[in-house]
Amino acid sequence: MPKNSPILQISARQARRFLLDHQFLLTPHAVPPEEIAQTIFSRLGCIQFDTINVVGRNADLVLQARVKGYRQSMLENLLYQDRSLIDGWDKMASIIRAEDWPYFEYHRERMSAYHRTRSQEAADAIPEIRKAVAAQGPLSSLEFKSETKTDWFWGPTSVARAALEIMFAQGILGIHHRVNTRRYFDLIERLLPAEMLAAPNPNPTHEAYLHWHLHRRIGSMGLAATNAGEYWYGVSNGYKASTRTPILDSLHQQGRITQVEVAELPGKTIYIRTEDLERLENVSLDDLPDPQAAFIAPLDNLIWNRSLIGDLFDFDYTWEVYKPKDQRQYGYYVLPVLFGDRFIARTNLKFDPKQSDLALLGWWWESDIEPDQAILSASGHALADFRQFVGAERISFQPELTFSKQERGLINTLLEQAS
Repeated sequence: MPKNSPILQISARQARRFLLDHQFLLTPHAVPPEEIAQTIFSRLGCIQFDTINVVGRNADLVLQARVKGYRQSMLENLLYQDRSLIDGWDKMASIIRAEDWPYFEYHRERMSAYHRTRSQEAADAIPEIRKAVAAQGPLSSLEFKSETKTDWFWGPTSVARAALEIMFAQGILGIHHRVNTRRYFDLIERLLPAEMLAAPNPNPTHEAYLHWHLHRRIGSMGLAATNAGEYWYGVSNGYKASTRTPILDSLHQQGRITQVEVAELPGKTIYIRTEDLERLENVSLDDLPDPQAAFIAPLDNLIWNRSLIGDLFDFDYTWEVYKPKDQRQYGYYVLPVLFGDRFIARTNLKFDPKQSDLALLGWWWESDIEPDQAILSASGHALADFRQFVGAERISFQPELTFSKQERGLINTLLEQAS
């Protein structure tokens, strides 16, 4: 589609429906477990990984909303047994398909160049640590008894840990398995097939790589606004308009992406992959026959672009995990609640594995929502599914903030629906 072709006009309702359909969330909890790698990841490319675990890690929460009967062991198996998925780096730390390994060659080269100047002590330690991993198998930083520290991203850390980080970024090591948040590294040739590691870079030039990665990133979201934002992170200098804009223009000229304009957002440049146009044009705008509810992860692909989500869904969400406690409006790890094609609430949950209890610390309906029986039933069902996902025996209401009598009554009704 040439660059001067007419801009495709759509409504905010159509944009919302498409985004949810693209993200496997228009009908939550419906993707069969065996299709995680080749259905979800082939469309979205990556899921962001985060180690914080209050009610599941971010990647598990992303999949819980999409996959029927999801359990955390499913992702563990795909990563560390089947190895069709791997820990990598896309939009920050991410999970990607193993078959995408060759496409990230330029990223690994960039990381090699960057880390050479980060810590000379860590760089000097690499040969010895690599030799130890080769001889002993999967190792974590705990196996290297050294008190020597070096400056690193988060502050002083052990030289061994920094060296492992460098080798992981360079693609020398991969993650063999995790024990809670601790990573055990092994040589990448023991984790991925030789033919995959020997495959030539599909992007012969850095410019070709940028075309590939920006196109992929649009697919990770569904609709992508062109303004600056962290949703462009991970692409080599893609966060810079001077890099990003000409590549997006080129992709548009080639017909690989198409510009759309949302009627309610005049003048806002938004792109969609051209291959996704059929889904956009065919998405139903009729009332959903049986809308379901789902809890959305704080770093879910759907809400990477918080500004666009705010415009399209009239939903303002801030992840308050890094705010001081006295500055939080809702709580430490609050999840948006989706119902049909609307965000209807947000909830603060915490799992206590020792007590096998899922604590409901708070539930806040959006100001324009009047929870009827359909909403309460769907939300209660989602809460019951979530209890099974975390492995809790019960759900208890343990409010951290003050709720009115009416609000408490609705929460009790919600808990009754979940029982």
